[in-house]
Amino acid sequence: MSLLPIFLKLDGRPGLLVGAGAVALDKIGSLLSTGVRLRVVAPHAREEILALAREGKLEYIERAFEPADLDGSFLVIAATSDPAVNAQVYGGATARGILVNSVDDIPHCDFFFGSVVRRGGLQIAISTSGESPAVAQNLRREIDAALPADFGPWLAKIGALRREVLATHAPGEARKQLLHTLAQREACSSPLCAARQLAQPPVESGKVFLVGAGPGDPDLLTVKALRLIQSAPVLLHDDLVPPAILALASPQAEIINVGKRCGHKSITQDQINALMVEHARAGRAVVRLKSGDPLLFGRAAEELSALEASGVAYEIVPGITAAFAAAAGVGASLTSRDTAAGVLFTTGHHAPSREHTGAHARKNATRVVYMPGRDLRSLAREWLAEGLPADLPCALVSHAGQPTQQVRCTTLAALGDAEPVPAPSLLLAGWALGHSAAFKTAADSAAVSL
Repeated sequence: MSLLPIFLKLDGRPGLLVGAGAVALDKIGSLLSTGVRLRVVAPHAREEILALAREGKLEYIERAFEPADLDGSFLVIAATSDPAVNAQVYGGATARGILVNSVDDIPHCDFFFGSVVRRGGLQIAISTSGESPAVAQNLRREIDAALPADFGPWLAKIGALRREVLATHAPGEARKQLLHTLAQREACSSPLCAARQLAQPPVESGKVFLVGAGPGDPDLLTVKALRLIQSAPVLLHDDLVPPAILALASPQAEIINVGKRCGHKSITQDQINALMVEHARAGRAVVRLKSGDPLLFGRAAEELSALEASGVAYEIVPGITAAFAAAAGVGASLTSRDTAAGVLFTTGHHAPSREHTGAHARKNATRVVYMPGRDLRSLAREWLAEGLPADLPCALVSHAGQPTQQVRCTTLAALGDAEPVPAPSLLLAGWALGHSAAFKTAADSAAVSL
């Protein structure tokens, strides 16, 4: 016997069950779980079936079967202990073109109930064409034991992602392959979930995204930055963007290092601008990946001007600047109601001086110096000449926010003699730093490394 395995939608459809004994009760659980509108016809019924009728889960008609009961039914189950009644039900249903199952009577069955394993939306039905229900039940138990208990919730999340993909991705082989990839991934509710990131709609083509890569720890990327890095076909990155973040890019992406570091320029700014415009005009989405935040000491103004002049669309995606990661590494706030009313962001070439800041700003702000360089002695002399106190807390932070992070705490008086830290580094200075655990530990020594 060759059967077609199908799954019927019965929700809201009328079904008839003739019989209300033990055999009928065994089928009712499977039927009611489908949402079928079930009528049960029998002269007598088990108490469990009567209870279901009182709860409104089925309709019970207390009398013998009549052929007219079949009218309007979508499917019928004959489950009485009387073969003659079952035969009458089968004949009447067949004459009306209604699918019918006579329990334990293979010749009088249009369909069979399988042994089912359920995990949420997953249903695995096993049929032996009525030859041996016991074999089907044994197989069901084996499959049930092998399937993870949380398969149902996982399937629901994958289903939600599939619907997102169908709504946002154009039909074709690429979408088909994406759906197969998702079916092999773990899924969770977090927006950082790798499967969820894969399901995101394609990045807008012909556009440049100025994206902040943060201080270097992939966990400190914004959700939007992560999505763009994973999906963009072209990445133009600064030299300070670490391999751990570049590894998040698509294997098919073109990754170009456009870094300029320590005075060594392998590429000019004009060439970077030209690359962005060229790829965008070719219809590609371009991620211009900058360390930290793209708008802070990243020459973003020049790049935005070039894009505007070329008529190329762009979008800015902020990132966590290294100053915040450095402050977190020290364990100190950059501001304080008592000691720091503001924050000054400068570079080593434009450290605060009398020419750049007023007296109030000099005394009541935490100073953050990006790329302070190795000549800290002259910077310390300049600040002391401004009138900053010799015991002003200072901190040198290397590789802020990364596993290789180093922190050295000192004072302005000792800053010139402080041991250099590996680049890239930042210098923090201000009274607000003095409240941190790092500086309290440093009180017992001239400097401390963490």
